[in-house]
Amino acid sequence: MPAGVCGCCGPLRPRYKRLVDNIFPEDPKDGLSKSDMEKLTFYAVSAPEKLDRIGAYLAERLSRDVVRHRYGYVVIAMEALDQLLMACHSQSIKPFVESFLHMVAKLLESREPDLQVLGTNSFVKFANIEEDTPSYHRRYDFFVSQFSAMCHSTHEDAETRTRIRVAGIKGLQGVVRKTVNDELQAIIWEPQHMDKLIPSMLFNMQDSEDLDRAGHPSTPSVAGQDGEENPAALAESCFRELLGRAAYGNMNNAVRPVLVHLDNHHLWDPNEFAVSCFRIIMYSIQAQHSHHVIQQVLNHLDTNNKNTPRVRAGIVQVLLETVAIAAKGSVGPTVLEVFNTLLKHLRMSVDFELGESSRRNSGVSVSSNRGKESEERYVQNAIIQTIGFFGGNLPDYQRAEVMMFIMGKVPVYGTPCHTLDTVKIGHQGTKRIQAMLLSSLIMVTSGFKSKSMAGALPPPFLDPLFSISLMEDSELRQLVLEILHNVIDRHDNRAKLRGIRIIPNVAALKIKREKISKQDVAFMKKHGQQLYRHIYLGCKEEDNVHKNFELLFTTLAIMTIELANEEVVIDLIRLAIALQDMALANEENMPMVIRCGIMALVAAYLNFLSQMIANPPFCQHVSKVIELRTLDAPYLLPEHIFRDKCPFPESLEKEDRPLYFQTTDMAECLAGPGYNAERLSIPYVPQVTDEDRLTRRKSFVDTISLQVDIMSNSLPDKSQLAEEITFETLKKAIDTTGLEEQEREKRRQVMEKFQKAPFEEIAAHCESKANMLHDRLAQIFELTIRPPPSPSGVVSISAGHTQHQSVPVYEMKFPDLF
Repeated sequence: MPAGVCGCCGPLRPRYKRLVDNIFPEDPKDGLSKSDMEKLTFYAVSAPEKLDRIGAYLAERLSRDVVRHRYGYVVIAMEALDQLLMACHSQSIKPFVESFLHMVAKLLESREPDLQVLGTNSFVKFANIEEDTPSYHRRYDFFVSQFSAMCHSTHEDAETRTRIRVAGIKGLQGVVRKTVNDELQAIIWEPQHMDKLIPSMLFNMQDSEDLDRAGHPSTPSVAGQDGEENPAALAESCFRELLGRAAYGNMNNAVRPVLVHLDNHHLWDPNEFAVSCFRIIMYSIQAQHSHHVIQQVLNHLDTNNKNTPRVRAGIVQVLLETVAIAAKGSVGPTVLEVFNTLLKHLRMSVDFELGESSRRNSGVSVSSNRGKESEERYVQNAIIQTIGFFGGNLPDYQRAEVMMFIMGKVPVYGTPCHTLDTVKIGHQGTKRIQAMLLSSLIMVTSGFKSKSMAGALPPPFLDPLFSISLMEDSELRQLVLEILHNVIDRHDNRAKLRGIRIIPNVAALKIKREKISKQDVAFMKKHGQQLYRHIYLGCKEEDNVHKNFELLFTTLAIMTIELANEEVVIDLIRLAIALQDMALANEENMPMVIRCGIMALVAAYLNFLSQMIANPPFCQHVSKVIELRTLDAPYLLPEHIFRDKCPFPESLEKEDRPLYFQTTDMAECLAGPGYNAERLSIPYVPQVTDEDRLTRRKSFVDTISLQVDIMSNSLPDKSQLAEEITFETLKKAIDTTGLEEQEREKRRQVMEKFQKAPFEEIAAHCESKANMLHDRLAQIFELTIRPPPSPSGVVSISAGHTQHQSVPVYEMKFPDLF
């Protein structure tokens, strides 16, 4: 009877269960029964409504086998699931997928590495299947967490650890492929998932970097396997794929975990891994999303503004890499924001450096403070390099805007500066910021080619630049001249003119030049006197060194090549003669080395100019003077004066006329068509401008305080207003002997000046007088203008008592738009 019962119950089992049971052999080593598997597959395809039951029954058997450690049957069950999954592509597959994912989760939860790898491989096969319709209820939160944990495996056996990590990366890659293209799975881009995905990939990429740095390069793969089994290569591939699929709104969530990972693992110093990560990011994302990454790095730099100098420098170098790649494509609206943030951190670095310097002066930890100061210089150099590299990769129209933007940040003495508080950082800090910003301007202007000088050097840029050129600091003046070289030299002739010297054959330099354009002629008529003036004043500074004279020579030579027509040539010769006369007269009591340096500069420049204009008599005169100097006064030539231990004369005698360039001789050489040689007889005198009225050695705050002191102290008592009249004062008022002769001489000089002087000098002179008049009127108006009357009354003080004077409304004058 029992045997009969057992015999009759077997056929009563559902057919799908019998088909599922038949695929499992008695010995799991025999593997999956192919014939029985084909029957099960045919049944599933013929009756798709049974798929969910087949899946549930397989899941039940697999769970039981996992608990009983019958891993052979587990492998058979997963193989059967994989084949069913690949064979069935109908709407009924959705419930079957749920059973399949449940079984994969069971395998991933086990502690057996083989089962984890088996479950991951099945999930990857499932991820490669393209489903016809999206899933509304399926979630992959568990798989993201589990695969991320596998990526951080710390298994004792190195080979097993590598297998688990590779499986985890493959699983994450499967999740990415399954979800990023599914609009219903946009939740994968949320921070809680990105905070697991991104660090898992970076951890494996970083682990390979650490091995390489330690001198133990990871073996590519065992037994000739391809690079996919290398966790670092696989993680990088997955990282690139994830970033490549990131949409506009997901960029921030994808980049932020990278920055957090670099912070947590202290990867900004050294920053090789950080740089490589952001290179991957910039080359993987779509070009129009580049500004998102730049913005994230800028914000991170702001967040770490009080971190160590090395960390800040590492972030700045990463920013350099990002903007270098982005500048080749689309930078977006972040151009000026990048410069604004970098300049802000440059100022903060100067503050930190000066703070450390002041503490060092107080005697606290000398060695550590020196190290901190040098590290701040490291930050500053990184910022300047980033500014210059980014600006150098911008198109010319954007570069001109950046030049104006940076110049607006430079604190200029004598003018108000709203961007940098120069009072708090003091003179030394202001000088440091000026030097750094000018250094960044040199890098931005390098390679800048403008069609017209008026567009490259507009007054808002030129005026503050020239104001800095009058500073009592040779380094700042050198930086200003180098900026002018970058902007004016449009044919790259600077390298051929490097070094102040007597050039024997200028034609051998093969200097490139073009005919001066009408726009540049107009520019020189408007700003030429300004250029000459600052060269003239810059030559007589007592702290000039060899490099200053070299740069001044190069400036004169480049102006001759790029901007000189016949009229400008005459002006430049007048300027050279004025410099020679200044060195001879020595009204400024300049040191002998400066006087001889000016003489050498004039000789080198006139030698260059005479060959450039190809005037044989002029060349002959210049060569004759240089030959005499070589024999009798070598200290007046650049080859000798700038050598070490060069002997100086006690004085320069005006009577030694053959040693100096003579105006009359040069005028005779240039007589004829083309040049107005008569203008050489008019000595060049730098015109008085607004900069001379301001104390150029004082800051704006000092100037304002000085004006306030003068105004407060210049209000005398009424008793002092009446001048005492004595016999001597009456005698002086009546005696007019000699006044008429002085008046006539003054008139004659004015007439001669207006008849012979060039129009530009007359215009500049009149303009300076007009500016002085306007400034005086503005000061008077500031003192005299009072607020309008009010119906409530005006407060006045008389005899120490306060009085209120009421004004009727009908007598008040209101503005037209009231």
